[in-house]
Amino acid sequence: MNGHHVAGKSIVITGAASGFGRLVSEKAAALGARLTCADINLDGVEAVAAQIRAAGGTAQAVAADVTKMQDMRSLARAAVEAHGGVDVMINNAGVMPLAFFADHEAALDAWDRCIDINFKGVLHGTLAVFDQMMSQGRGHIVNLSSIYGNHPVVGAAVYGATKSAVNFLSESLRVEARGKIKVTVIKPTGVPVTGLSATVINQQAGIGILAHNMGEFADMVVDMQQGTLPAERLDPDNIDYASLAPEHIADAIIHTIDQPWGISIAEVTVRASGDYFIL
Repeated sequence: MNGHHVAGKSIVITGAASGFGRLVSEKAAALGARLTCADINLDGVEAVAAQIRAAGGTAQAVAADVTKMQDMRSLARAAVEAHGGVDVMINNAGVMPLAFFADHEAALDAWDRCIDINFKGVLHGTLAVFDQMMSQGRGHIVNLSSIYGNHPVVGAAVYGATKSAVNFLSESLRVEARGKIKVTVIKPTGVPVTGLSATVINQQAGIGILAHNMGEFADMVVDMQQGTLPAERLDPDNIDYASLAPEHIADAIIHTIDQPWGISIAEVTVRASGDYFIL
């Protein structure tokens, strides 16, 4: 990855204090992009921006709640003021409150928040930069979806619905923007270590996407936590690499940005070769 098409781009990314957001921010800045890192956690995102600047990169931190349209408009303005425009908007912030319908009393607040962050947050981020990108005559929106948005399964009704909605929204945007805005949909598979799994309401709800492999997957996660998984299964050079590290998805996101303006990578799913757990 030479970064030649990343260098100099003004990139805005939500959920930048941790997970994919942090990794993509650091990787893009190292390739010469100018970052506007947003998160609801201001201390966390300021630390990320400060680390980028300490490494010689360009980054500013902005406190933003993706569920609030005014926050997203302010975020876009901050990027334009600091970096002259917005070349790439990465709608990354998300939560994953897996739960069954029977869990509704425990899950309802989290489901409401999931709809607000995962779907309305992506809409708000898109609307915040739409006019700017159209007036520039070019732009790129990268939306974080999930394999959960591909087809319905038990235990993920609300989460999967938000991700399916992101897919729908993204394709509509691509057609309406008529060659002025590239749209990329990223569909991560199971990445146990991004922090997203901490937002699950009922751990048993994973059975919908794991099915008969759920026991084996759970054993693998325990082995990883205890350090007892065979080392070769954590080696990405090994064909039986079992659990994708988040930096590989971050690299894929960077790859979609590191393209000539006329090339649009529409959607990306990255898996570990040895991850046979998930359809």
